[in-house]
Amino acid sequence: QVQLVESGGGLVRAGGSLRLSCAASGIIFGIASMGWYRQAPGNQRELVATIARGGPTTYADSVKGRFTISRDNAKNTVYLQMNSLKPEDTAVYYCNFRTVGRDRTTYDYWGQGTQVTVSS
Repeated sequence: QVQLVESGGGLVRAGGSLRLSCAASGIIFGIASMGWYRQAPGNQRELVATIARGGPTTYADSVKGRFTISRDNAKNTVYLQMNSLKPEDTAVYYCNFRTVGRDRTTYDYWGQGTQVTVSS
């Protein structure tokens, strides 16, 4: 079973930066998009950013201009560069790989989550 392995979380002061990485432990075919989601205590998991195979990106309004998502298709790896971090960015961050089969069925791979804590 292929797993997504995340790294890069931690504790940082407001205004600081962190870079998250997520790599697949094996080969995954048919990846249509990669993305990052986050979940703060008491809240639902929310979309942070996605990047499609061809490169188009989407961002949550709350992170636009501060976060940048990128991917390395050859390495099956996705990154999230987080700058100007705010305390409200504190959450567990999850990476996601979505595949689309020939019959258009989708399947989601999820990472185990990495904690990001931003102190004020």
